[in-house]
Amino acid sequence: MGVGALILLGLLAFASWCAIHRIRQIGTPGFKTWPLIGVTLEVAANYHRIYDWLSWNFRVKETMTMSATMPGRSYVFTVDPANVEHILKTNFANYPKGEEFHEIFEPLLGNGIFNSDGEPWRIQRKTASFEFSSRVLRDVSCRVFKDHALKLARIKIYLQDLFMRMTLDTICFLGFGLHLGVLAPNLPRNDFATAFDACNAIISYRFADPFWKFKRFLRIGQERSLQRHLQVVDDFTHSIICQRRLQLQDQPKDHQQSRQDLLSRFMLLDESFSDDHLRDVILNFVIAGRDTTASTLSYFTYMIASHPDCATKIYQELHEFEELQLADNSHRPSSFEDKIHGFTQLLTYESLAKLVYLHAALMETLRLFPAVPLNFKGVVADDVLPSGAMVKRGSTLSYAPYCMARIKSIWGSDASQFRPERWRRDGAWDFSISSFKFTAFQAGPRICLGKDSAFLQMKITAALLCRFFEFQLVPRQILTYRVMATISFANGVKVTTSNRT
Repeated sequence: MGVGALILLGLLAFASWCAIHRIRQIGTPGFKTWPLIGVTLEVAANYHRIYDWLSWNFRVKETMTMSATMPGRSYVFTVDPANVEHILKTNFANYPKGEEFHEIFEPLLGNGIFNSDGEPWRIQRKTASFEFSSRVLRDVSCRVFKDHALKLARIKIYLQDLFMRMTLDTICFLGFGLHLGVLAPNLPRNDFATAFDACNAIISYRFADPFWKFKRFLRIGQERSLQRHLQVVDDFTHSIICQRRLQLQDQPKDHQQSRQDLLSRFMLLDESFSDDHLRDVILNFVIAGRDTTASTLSYFTYMIASHPDCATKIYQELHEFEELQLADNSHRPSSFEDKIHGFTQLLTYESLAKLVYLHAALMETLRLFPAVPLNFKGVVADDVLPSGAMVKRGSTLSYAPYCMARIKSIWGSDASQFRPERWRRDGAWDFSISSFKFTAFQAGPRICLGKDSAFLQMKITAALLCRFFEFQLVPRQILTYRVMATISFANGVKVTTSNRT
């Protein structure tokens, strides 16, 4: 038998093996696999809707924990709150970010707080915690958030882009003391944000591509363009660092210590911090302070435009709030612009707590569209989860907040519906809930430090927009998400607006 015949026979045998493997899976719910490559083809085919595809698999398998393999990788996915608590709190030390996650995101996030473990993570968290617990920061943030919400309200087109510009402006000012100005009325070109989002998307795809290292080595496909985008990101961050170092050098010591921005605190904490380390600090807080809040506001707008009854209830709450606040004020603004400005001044940290229906609507948005829809953890040692599932050392364990929100056994038969009244129990609003069930802000030692700040900005912006504008979705637009570390609309959400008096 010739070599050609042997090759043909081998190919036929392999094809038969693959066919038999697939035939055996007919009628079997859940992931469909292939010999040697596992779920690679399934993931590639469904990557554009990966979160919904995972939700569908959880539903048809009628399970809350499932596993999958790809060449060189082993994944375990879970939506079980008991497992989530075990991962994020009970056995926290066994589930770090891990080497794989760090290697994948290292080009963008470096050794920053969201891509590090152990002592480097603890040092950064301690420094950031001091900043976020400052009352001065809260008061300054409230003023900055109101100023930028007013700027946004004057433009109110292509809202996702505006939300991204607003949150980039605010995180650059509060975090790095930089007046970026990308929310100016002429909407200046923003090369950094474009490059940052491109890096985020390309790097996130590495989780679905077992051959990304090979492509990086050959500099082909998306891995080739990644370097170009990273250069834009690095130029932007290093210019901020250089500018801040020069400003600190020109100031006396006592003046330096009074600076409130996060970047200055890291510089003063340890003057030996390299520019590369500070670059990682900046980019980690950009993804935390820009992407997460902007994506939530985008989906919030989508939800209230899709549910006009909820939008009406929010407006009524805001209108009653305004009337109560102005009850003793004989002078009331007359022009629409003056009304907007006057209403903004009523929004304080304390007064916003009265807007319970608005808070419930934001909670529902965060539940259904968590800013981080999939969260990956490494596995240090073999372990058994509370559900009984075994995880092996070196594998990757992922809990899926997006999928958890759609599990009926967790949230009830209407789990997939947007219903702010869900947060009302026994006649009273109740937002106390296990952070291992409502995982929008993580939980345990890594719980989000900026939760209160995020809610402050979201409530100020949402209150201003919902009080003075009614949103209608532009018909026949296709709304899909872009798969990145944080969720966002692939092409934004288009709305038309009409003024409310």
